[in-house]
Amino acid sequence: MTGNHRNTSITRRRALAVTGGTVAAGGIAIAGYQSAFADTATTAEASASASAASTGGTCMQLMSSVTEGPYYLDGALVRKDITEGKSGVPLTLRLTVVDATDGCTPVPGAAVEIWHCDAWGYYSGYTTANPGGSAPAESEDGSTANDSTYLRGYQVANANGVVKFETIFPGWYTPRTCHIHLKVHTGGQKEDGTYEGGKVNYTGQLFFADDIAEEIFTLEPYAKHSGTYTTLDDDMVYDGGGASSGLLTLKAVHKNAPSKGYKGSLTLGVDPDAENTGAGSGGGGTPPSGAPGDAPTGAPPSGSASPSTSS
Repeated sequence: MTGNHRNTSITRRRALAVTGGTVAAGGIAIAGYQSAFADTATTAEASASASAASTGGTCMQLMSSVTEGPYYLDGALVRKDITEGKSGVPLTLRLTVVDATDGCTPVPGAAVEIWHCDAWGYYSGYTTANPGGSAPAESEDGSTANDSTYLRGYQVANANGVVKFETIFPGWYTPRTCHIHLKVHTGGQKEDGTYEGGKVNYTGQLFFADDIAEEIFTLEPYAKHSGTYTTLDDDMVYDGGGASSGLLTLKAVHKNAPSKGYKGSLTLGVDPDAENTGAGSGGGGTPPSGAPGDAPTGAPPSGSASPSTSS
């Protein structure tokens, strides 16, 4: 099958896991959110669900931050829908932020920032970087998306610590598996359409089960990107820990029709007092040497997101 063959040429580089409750700077505990997308859940219910990943009422910090990768840009917009018309299988992403140092209580006001590639492996701001394999040019996708802002955005957590994004299932690029980047910020505020100030508590990546990803990649427009897809076992960042390593809980909107979309969920247990640079310290693997063929160098694009495009 084109676009999703196992890459046996890449040596898997396992990240060192933070185990047994050992705390690392920027550490995080992650677990599937069992009552996914129940927007009416109370704060007590959200806390109780998150506490399933805890011992004696205290969250175990099972995962430390990983690299932010080569495609991070400042100034993402605060908005729920980040697609900007980009084609792909719909993905509703729900993330719940809890305080791992205080019995998994929700962290209202935490800002979750995500960014990921489009169906052919291109990132906004770096639309000429080669995703590997064979793919059309990003400009051929027919969308009206802003090349500097698509598939990037912030959401600020509600009283239950919950954020929700509307996006598309990411594609892939060599030599990485399918993934979404994220940062959790606290202490800042919304300003001019984006999020300013505060500090980053966690930098991480979210992952997708191979069988689901490979099925998605047979669909349009993903199928136009052919080549060797890196599975979870061969990825340089994912360390095999399941939900504790960022593996999303996924549920198909329609069981027999993957093109109709998926709901993805995860609970993020952070230390609101921790600060993380996004450099990949604490055992999350090294920065992907495999940024696509002409990986970005020098300063990122200067064009900041315009508040007028926020939604």
